[in-house]
Amino acid sequence: VAFGQRDTRLPGFEAAAQACREHGFEPLVRKAGGRAAAYHEGTLVVDHVMPHADAIAGSKDRFSFFGELLAQALRTVGVQAAVGEIPGEYCPGEFSVYGTDPADAARRIKLIGTAQRVVSGGWLFSSVIVVENSAPIRSVLTDSYAALGLDWDPATAGAANDLVPGLTVQDVQDAVIAAYAGHASLRHADFGSYAGVDTREP
Repeated sequence: VAFGQRDTRLPGFEAAAQACREHGFEPLVRKAGGRAAAYHEGTLVVDHVMPHADAIAGSKDRFSFFGELLAQALRTVGVQAAVGEIPGEYCPGEFSVYGTDPADAARRIKLIGTAQRVVSGGWLFSSVIVVENSAPIRSVLTDSYAALGLDWDPATAGAANDLVPGLTVQDVQDAVIAAYAGHASLRHADFGSYAGVDTREP
C-alpha cells in the first residue's frame, strides 16, 4: 500500500500501516500522489519518465492526456471507461479513470489512479491500473482508511475484470502498449538497459 505524504501526518498512520501488514501488504510512502492506494500482482503500474527543461509547464495537460490515453486502452478491451472523480473514491483525483458496470449504469468503480512528480529537468507520470482480484484491495483500504480516519465508499474500489470477466493483466498491458504506439515510436528493452544497470550474470 502506497501512502501519500499527507497520510503520514495523520495520528492514525501507524495503525493504518499495521493494518496493511495484517492484510499481507507492505506499507510504503510515495513522493507522488495523494492518499493511500493499494497494489498487488493483479495491478499494472505504468511509469512514464521524461526529461523536460520546464517540467512544471503542462502538468495539468499531462493528467488529462494520460488519463484519456489509459481510458482509451481500457475501452479497447471492453471496459466502459472514462476520466473523472467519482464520489467517495479512494485517493480521490480529478483525473482518475473509472469504469461503468454494463449491467448497472449507476455503478461506477475506480480502475486507475494517476500521479505526477515534477523535479528540475524532468517529470514522472505514474499510473496504477487495477485489473484483477479487487477483494484484497478493497479490504486493505477499508481498514487502513478507517485507521486514518478518512471517509470513502468501499463500493468504488474494484478491478477491470469485475466489469469484463476474464480480463487479465496481460490483456491490459497489451492494450496500453497499443495505445502508446498510436502516439509514439516504441522500442522494447529490459529496464536495466535503460537504467544503465548491468543485468548480466557474474
